[in-house]
Amino acid sequence: YDKNVLLAQELLNKIPEEVRPLERQEEKDIADILSLNFGFKVTPEIDDIRLNRNYGLIGGEQHLYRYPGDNLYAHAQTSAEWAKYGSAGIAPGLGAWGYFTPSQVEFREIDRQRVRYYVAIQTFLVSGYAENVTKYRDFFKFRKMVVVNPKTGQAVVAVIGDAGPAEWTGKHLGGSPEVMDGLGLGEGPRKGPVLYFFIDDPKDEIPLGPVKIRSEA
Repeated sequence: YDKNVLLAQELLNKIPEEVRPLERQEEKDIADILSLNFGFKVTPEIDDIRLNRNYGLIGGEQHLYRYPGDNLYAHAQTSAEWAKYGSAGIAPGLGAWGYFTPSQVEFREIDRQRVRYYVAIQTFLVSGYAENVTKYRDFFKFRKMVVVNPKTGQAVVAVIGDAGPAEWTGKHLGGSPEVMDGLGLGEGPRKGPVLYFFIDDPKDEIPLGPVKIRSEA
């Protein structure tokens, strides 16, 4: 039986019917389920920092400029990638932390993965952000997260690569074209409810991209 379907069924009993901020016990229960299924520690809080919510509506984002002189065509490594993700376009401005690397020469595989699998998070709505902008900005830059589509059990490990979306959009976070595809939300309206939590990965061992569910979960 499909493990993602089993995870979705397990989450169905834990998530509220309406898309709202989770209560502390709900957060803990869901984080425990995800940790068990994925084999790494999923948590709503690291270093006493929490997001304003862990359950919200995600919307599709454009590609981001990776280094000075970057262009949309350079993002696709194959014609298949171009066919799948090229139409998403590229954002006119830079992400919240500027370029992912200062120059193309310094662009590495880890940077490529970060741009492919990035999310935009409403970091500016986090409690204490305005009083500690530098501390919080440094904490959130490329912070690793897991994003889960609770309806299908599909999940992606991503980094926080941008701040947003604005509150007036009605969306709570955004996902790169590759993130949306990995969540099963790459087609049609390109939005839907997702769970999103920090990953406690101090040694940077968890790879970015779609998550495989542990066989023994």
